[in-house]
Amino acid sequence: MAYVVTENCIKCKYTDCVDVCPVDCFHEGPNFLVIDPEECIDCTLCVAECPAEAIFAEDDVPDQQRQFIALNVELAKVWPVIAERRTPAADADDWNGVADKLDKLER
Repeated sequence: MAYVVTENCIKCKYTDCVDVCPVDCFHEGPNFLVIDPEECIDCTLCVAECPAEAIFAEDDVPDQQRQFIALNVELAKVWPVIAERRTPAADADDWNGVADKLDKLER
């Protein structure tokens, strides 16, 4: 079972989770991160590190966010790996907790 980055990461893109990942399974897009389920080893380290609380075990993804499971798979195939922590977006704190951000996702 892999872990999944969900909607609250959009426009926040904190990278605290990346810093603790032992296998570099995170991939970075313009304003969102995803986890490659083929690389994820289910260590759970990223969950506690995410300030946006946007990472869930696949089986625990909220029903209204289930589409993010497929989205992580799709985007992990095309976005580059991110292996070190970076500065979040300047307005990340303003977007943290905002609902219905899927239309703000930049590919």
